Amino acid sequence: MSTTRLMAIGLALLAPLATAAPTRAVSPGPLPAALDSHVLQVMKAFEVPGLALTVVKDGAVVLAKGYGLRKLGEPVPVDGKTRFGIASNTKVFTAVALGLLVEEGKIDWDAPVVRYLPWFQMWDPWVTRELTIRDLLVHRSGLGLGAGDLLWWPPSTYDRKEIARRLRFVKPATSFRSAYAYDNVLYLVAGEVIETVSGRSWEDFVTTRILAPVGMSGSNVTHSGALEGGNVAVPHARIDGVVGPVKPFASDNTNPAGGINSNAEDMGRWLQVLLSDGRLADGTRLFSEATAKNLSAVVTPIPVAEPPAELAALRSQFRGYGLGLGISDYRGHKVVTHGGVLPGYVSRVHRVPDLGLGIAILTNQESEAAYNAILYHLVDHFLGAPRTDWLAAFQKDQAREQKEAAEAEAKVAGARAAASRPSLPLAGYAGTYRDDWYGEVTIAMEAGKLVIRFVPTPSLVGDLEPWQHDTFVARWHDRELRADAFVSFALGPDGKVEQAKMRAVSPATDFSFDFHDLLLRPEPSPRRP
Repeated sequence: MSTTRLMAIGLALLAPLATAAPTRAVSPGPLPAALDSHVLQVMKAFEVPGLALTVVKDGAVVLAKGYGLRKLGEPVPVDGKTRFGIASNTKVFTAVALGLLVEEGKIDWDAPVVRYLPWFQMWDPWVTRELTIRDLLVHRSGLGLGAGDLLWWPPSTYDRKEIARRLRFVKPATSFRSAYAYDNVLYLVAGEVIETVSGRSWEDFVTTRILAPVGMSGSNVTHSGALEGGNVAVPHARIDGVVGPVKPFASDNTNPAGGINSNAEDMGRWLQVLLSDGRLADGTRLFSEATAKNLSAVVTPIPVAEPPAELAALRSQFRGYGLGLGISDYRGHKVVTHGGVLPGYVSRVHRVPDLGLGIAILTNQESEAAYNAILYHLVDHFLGAPRTDWLAAFQKDQAREQKEAAEAEAKVAGARAAASRPSLPLAGYAGTYRDDWYGEVTIAMEAGKLVIRFVPTPSLVGDLEPWQHDTFVARWHDRELRADAFVSFALGPDGKVEQAKMRAVSPATDFSFDFHDLLLRPEPSPRRP
């Protein structure tokens, strides 16, 4: 789903990470020396309670293992069967599901979506007519980064079809097929295509047509599956400077974009299928070679950015997005990869096809730096590349990003006209507001304070604290959101509010909180008889 770079380095988990669960090695493999020590060192440095690691090489699962704890404070270890939310690593399962329907002749990659969903609309009628099944998966629709995510993130009362219907009111950020911008909502539309064409829900189709044949019996396909108990890693995040358990994201509206929960052993089976271009363990095919080529071929190019000095070895020659997968290069080798982010879970599934190498790293803490430090340590080993201290490199990168975010927040605070006052009495900002694509937001006086409520999103409730002039800060009551936002009101000639706009206070706020896309207008007060 969406991604954010976490803000601190911690060293507090020395005791809990002192041991690792026993290795489940299906067949011997050439793993780096002292791999366990490296993994535990990385987990300690980035305060990751629990981690699952899978390595597939030349068709064999050489490692499927757990490290650390399912939950801080409880001495229950992660093992090869412990489930984690894999978040946006679900997207390739949705792409494979569509590929199976293409193979059956029920859909076509380049047919317009409206052939299968006649009710579907985008902002631009021409785009509505031209948007294809392939376009649903490759982040080139013209929508901005994370556009429409507030329809489902945090969990909303909208169902999947209503979220898809509301896309017609989301204005594009660029012209159609002209730029890459990651989105989640079109994967919901892909789920609707699968349901309409197959007669099965996305959940049932993926379970029966993909997970079952692959042998992923320990996995499930719903965000709410994280609440089922049993051998499940509890999500953790840094709240007010301290890493601790957080509520799992449990809304099933967006399962096609990020709902799968899986474990080290099942991810090994999945990587074997992907690395063999769709072949199952018994020699039969889950999907065809043609589908495999479609999945990992660049459709949408992505600009190549220069990495910071400490990560210079990550410099790539090309980047792009295929069908539910990112494609790039590393040290001269093609890489097929994807990450996943949910509250308290981040993961990476990574393949280097010409090495026959696949790696999956699932964690229950929001540290992308942690999984990257382990990932590139492993990839360099199999490449025989010069040694790089990836732990130190990602610690330095994280510290730099932490400093930059703090400086950005300090700059905004330093420019604040703290002595200014709102133009109106607080009650003058109260009322019912509406955004064309999101829906209803209310602002009311409660116990002498302004309180803002996003009506379809029960957890988005917060106090509006004056910041400067007619700008307030929404301090959400649920502090696990980590997404406080500025709310700026514009007044009309009559001295009444004409509109309000929002943007996140911190640059570290997850992009799925797309407050900046809202244009809130007050609804007229009902006339008195």
